[in-house]
Amino acid sequence: MKILVINEPFVKDFCRTQRWAARTRGRVLRAPDWLAYTTAVLEKEGYEVKLYDFPAKGWDKDRLRELVRSEQPEVVVLDATTPSIYSDIECARICKQESACTVLMVGTHVSIMDEETLRIAEGAVDIIARGEYDYTVLDVVRTLEEKGEMEKVCGISYLDQGEKYVRTPDRPLIENLDELPFPAWHHLDITSYFDGTKLYPYIDIIGGRGCPYQCIFCLWPQVMHGRRYRLRTARNIVDEMEYDIEHWPRIKKGEFFFEDDTFTVNRKRAYAICEEILQRKLTVTWSINSRADVVDYDLFKLMKNAGCRLLLVGFESGDQRMLEKMRKNITVERMREFVNLVKKGGLQIHGCFVLGLPGETPETIEKTIQFALDTKIDTVQFSAAIPFPGTDYYRMCQEAGLIEAKDWSDWLNQGEQATVVNYPGLSKSKIEESVDSGLKKFYFRPSYMVRFILDTHSLSDLYRKLRGAKNFLSYLFAEERES
Repeated sequence: MKILVINEPFVKDFCRTQRWAARTRGRVLRAPDWLAYTTAVLEKEGYEVKLYDFPAKGWDKDRLRELVRSEQPEVVVLDATTPSIYSDIECARICKQESACTVLMVGTHVSIMDEETLRIAEGAVDIIARGEYDYTVLDVVRTLEEKGEMEKVCGISYLDQGEKYVRTPDRPLIENLDELPFPAWHHLDITSYFDGTKLYPYIDIIGGRGCPYQCIFCLWPQVMHGRRYRLRTARNIVDEMEYDIEHWPRIKKGEFFFEDDTFTVNRKRAYAICEEILQRKLTVTWSINSRADVVDYDLFKLMKNAGCRLLLVGFESGDQRMLEKMRKNITVERMREFVNLVKKGGLQIHGCFVLGLPGETPETIEKTIQFALDTKIDTVQFSAAIPFPGTDYYRMCQEAGLIEAKDWSDWLNQGEQATVVNYPGLSKSKIEESVDSGLKKFYFRPSYMVRFILDTHSLSDLYRKLRGAKNFLSYLFAEERES
């Protein structure tokens, strides 16, 4: 059975594999890691499967049509997000027109809006795999091959005879993540992917899935991977690092990035990973996602010794009341203490802030921007809060009648990351203006510019800085031209 797994085309620079699918201000492009896992699972079972990343190749829908016509797959797997869902359905329709294939759609949007998607697709989408889909896709393929009963596959939705909506029981989350094969990066060119906060080139490592915290806006724990943090063993993770270095030696000049929701939640496992890297004498650079409530100087020192470079931290707000409203379960004082200890440990910090959650005011926004300016954070990103289906934030906005968008296509502003919420006293446009204002205030400071130039350690580091700066400036200049 021939299978195509496709990260399909949409608008230029659209990154569907990040937590909030959009065209980011820094023009980040991430590899389709979840699709790469699914591809690896299918390959492990002996299926003929190819993974294509259209955004990375700059390919359009005409190229999709040519590919499907040429390959004649029996199954096509497509990813789907809220902003791109109508385009994703169009891609599904192209696949059906060019091949007698079964179209299987996965991803955040269809995991929640499964029946709606099936009905508006009008036969272009055959089956939806909800939530964590690695083994769901495999079971669907097996059932198709064996002409079995699809209703016995857990975690899927479909229309029986094109009319009756069928939703099978949810699939249990994968307990033993070590049993998964390493992502099928061999189908991709890792040098195609870029993120200005990460050394170039970089590869994602997913050392665990899920997050135990209750933040109202975070998409993946609420829709895809659950609230329980399931861990891979340190040995299995470092095995993957060695495997990647063997097959893509250029990664030694770049870094690994731990895409876990928060690497430092389980400190025992964090210590174990550092010790495993040191024990193997593995010289690598890596960075992580972290919360800002880990006050453990010994851990930070050990991470630095093991090759850690940077912590990407979800501070979200500099206002205590806002932190409580978003259920962040942290204090501003604790965040400041965290920053001081991380910097003392010799590590860098990329601060993430989200503007426009319920309760936000111009005053709380200014406090957040000032927090970013006052602390010893190396780089930042400000994002306008986006209510995605399946999150508590989406439900709260729906119930309060705050969502301005009338259609899923309104979830982006001509492809750019944007919000869809208007609050009394705080408009959608004011939130987006505040995002740009915060970025300009942080990055256009003379002190930052001097540090940006002087604190460069290699040609690879210089490349990612200059490319990141060019991407950001091209966004700002485009905005000014449009205004």
